[in-house]
Amino acid sequence: MTFVVGLTGGIGSGKSAVSDRFAALGIKIVDADIASRVVVEPDQPALEKIAEHFGPELITPEGALDRAALRHKVFADDAERDWLQKLLHPLINAYIAEELASADSAYAMLAHPILIETGQTRICDRVLVVDVPERVQIERTMARDKNSEEQVRNIMAAQASRKERLAAADDVIENDRDLAHLDAEVARLHETYLAAAAAESAAEA
Repeated sequence: MTFVVGLTGGIGSGKSAVSDRFAALGIKIVDADIASRVVVEPDQPALEKIAEHFGPELITPEGALDRAALRHKVFADDAERDWLQKLLHPLINAYIAEELASADSAYAMLAHPILIETGQTRICDRVLVVDVPERVQIERTMARDKNSEEQVRNIMAAQASRKERLAAADDVIENDRDLAHLDAEVARLHETYLAAAAAESAAEA
């Protein structure tokens, strides 16, 4: 079985910067954000159900999902977010399981913004949390996505709290320092995961 490291962190924490560095080291990254896009592509049945539920205005003239419009709807309404999650999570989980099973690197990394909230920690051997202060999350996300502070806070409120993420973590990268620090932390943890994956493989042999 593939040794799986779950990677998570709040919005604006820098998960992509971390996963990119592990990918550069040859590790297969399974990205839940990519999975969430694949399952709502124009040829997928989930897109039709979303249009039926929320209205045709969520579909662009090209036939694709208007993700920004959908995000605005669901993060402002808990019931709508719950409906969407019940539709998409089984589809996303199936995609993730298939991708992890096909990994050919020493271990695989599941990058998932709501790893803890969806219970996906159960398929991970270790959980790595990218952590930054909440103020940094807000500032980075406002600058990146051109969202208002209120929009960012709504997204943060829908995610696990910083305390909950840290409680679930086996490993933590504090990502409010320079890139040299980030590179060093990734290199250190890569060695840890290589050793852990090798030990698990030996135990299964």
